[in-house]
Amino acid sequence: MTLDAGTKLAHYAITEPIGKGGMGEVYRANDTKLGRDVAIKVLPEEFARDKERLDRFEREARLLAQVNHPNIATLHRLEEHDGQKFIVMELVEGETLAERIASGPIPLDEAIPLFIQIAEGLEAAHEKGIIHRDLKPANIKIGPDGKPKILDFGLAKAFAPEAEENVSAGTSQSPTLTKGTAMGVIMGVVHEPGASEGQSGRQADRQLGFRLRAVRSAGREESLPR
Repeated sequence: MTLDAGTKLAHYAITEPIGKGGMGEVYRANDTKLGRDVAIKVLPEEFARDKERLDRFEREARLLAQVNHPNIATLHRLEEHDGQKFIVMELVEGETLAERIASGPIPLDEAIPLFIQIAEGLEAAHEKGIIHRDLKPANIKIGPDGKPKILDFGLAKAFAPEAEENVSAGTSQSPTLTKGTAMGVIMGVVHEPGASEGQSGRQADRQLGFRLRAVRSAGREESLPR
């Protein structure tokens, strides 16, 4: 469902579209109660109609909302208006890290502080038991002040096929405490995964290092020291 400028979802007035993807459509909107601009992600209809998945998503969204860090985009609220579910998030201005990469190599004195802040944001989330699972340059925005903010913690996994969410037969664990095949994939929450669980927990975010090397080496053959 595409929303036109001026459309109102509860007390949020749509201003313009920001982006569109498999996870839904994102809009800039004005919170008319608080007088601030926010980003609104409208959930796909097929997702919003699945009560079980939506209930689990809401539980994980509440966990993510507890994370307060300057390098993580804040999730404000999960709302509903006339049956339409949507997420209200901090509006992060600026370009994505992917766009910055495309413009050319990032100088080392700029890259190192950037990478450190991204890592600090991930660490803050990991301390809450939350992992990203879809970390990539397009999910990191660099604000006008040069500070990065990580977007969409685990939201991509909320739209995994039902078969990927099912918990193995006979398990008594709650979805939140189960490895990525269950609700852990929805907002990226995993509770103490075992070593045999492969690419889970913090390992899923270690791909950051490879992607950050690409930032420094974009447009040239050299890469950051290992």
